Amino acid sequence: MNLRDFEPGDSEALVKLLGNLNVSKYLSSRVPYPYTHQDAEWWITTGSKQGYVRAIVENDTLVGCIGVETGEFEECRSGEIGYWLGEPHWGQGLATAAVTEVTDYFFEHTELVRLVAPVFAPNLASMRVLEKCGYTLEGVARNACYKAGEFCDKHVYAKVRS
Repeated sequence: MNLRDFEPGDSEALVKLLGNLNVSKYLSSRVPYPYTHQDAEWWITTGSKQGYVRAIVENDTLVGCIGVETGEFEECRSGEIGYWLGEPHWGQGLATAAVTEVTDYFFEHTELVRLVAPVFAPNLASMRVLEKCGYTLEGVARNACYKAGEFCDKHVYAKVRS
């Protein structure tokens, strides 16, 4: 597994991977569904250039995405980490490797002291990834998310630099 910037050749893989409802259902509504070629082009040329965003690549193939959005003002030493993997790549340790690498990078090379990861309640696999990476469940915000006509709880995980 390695991380790199998004490239023009990633468009087809983005459309295929994010066009899968099993992947997109636990992502922010900022990620459109269905996911189109126009969405992919915007992401590659503009969206992925905002902040820290990396493509997760395995054997020269795009398999997912990971990023950190740093906080502002009084939260300037905190960031929110987010990630997704295409369904064919689940259960292979790729998300755990990517989260570990990015977490370590931010704690070693930036002034951030805290990374937070909000997770939709049904996304148990993502919760396991975070726990394996040393994140701790700090709380559950009940009915905090509303997507596709349904409410769900948001589990808030965090890791603080030691």
